[in-house]
Amino acid sequence: MRYLRILKQREWICVPNQEEITCGKYKLEKARDSLNAAKLLLDGEVYTDSVNCAYYAIFHSMNVLLALRGIGFKKHSCAFVNFNSDYIKTGLIGLEYAKMAKEAFSVKIQSDYSDFYRISRQEAIEQCDNAVKFVNRIEAYVKNQI
Repeated sequence: MRYLRILKQREWICVPNQEEITCGKYKLEKARDSLNAAKLLLDGEVYTDSVNCAYYAIFHSMNVLLALRGIGFKKHSCAFVNFNSDYIKTGLIGLEYAKMAKEAFSVKIQSDYSDFYRISRQEAIEQCDNAVKFVNRIEAYVKNQI
């Protein structure tokens, strides 16, 4: 990662190197693949797997931002904390995206580990719609970096 100083505003900006750009592109492709899978599963009325893929579309999108800064986490919670502190609290990404990510994670955990929790069609539609918004927002944010 390289840092450039913008003299006019007297601040430093982060410029990703080629390896970080390649990693960011790969993670964005994974996010898009997960999003496409979520939509296909929703159309096939496989709601639990659809919300799982919608969550991973959001998670991989968060990892695009981290990859472009040369950061990677194995634990999902660490990625969430970093995303919230570096992008939400600073106002670079809107608070509604943190709420979408938190809800997607909660629904995924409930559907994976609660014995009698069933995902409704409406809930799956909402999660897929949120994942589309999330991936598109991150893609728009990084478009000049990738």
